Amino acid sequence: MNNKVILVSSDTLGNGEKELGEGILETFFTLLKQREDLPTAIFFMNSGVFTLTEQSLISVHIKELEAKGVEILACKTCVDYYDIENQLIAGKISSMATFIDLAAKHEVITIS
Repeated sequence: MNNKVILVSSDTLGNGEKELGEGILETFFTLLKQREDLPTAIFFMNSGVFTLTEQSLISVHIKELEAKGVEILACKTCVDYYDIENQLIAGKISSMATFIDLAAKHEVITIS
């Protein structure tokens, strides 16, 4: 995962039942945080920004990744759209320009 950026564009992984998708996404982050080779950054956009709030069980894993040095970024447009800036408990608000810069330097893995 070194030199990779993960793009999270949804608060679930895959299409289908929301509860199943949330569980699969939580499993992804649980396993990811256990790896020695962590991604450079994780960029959250669209409904993916909800995983950075206290209401999401996934936020616990994301906070652990952040503590391990993974840059956690939330799309400002998305955070503003959903009006959740005051609910974020992990990461920092960033811009699409930052994501484009990261994508120019690193391989992007999209989780949706």
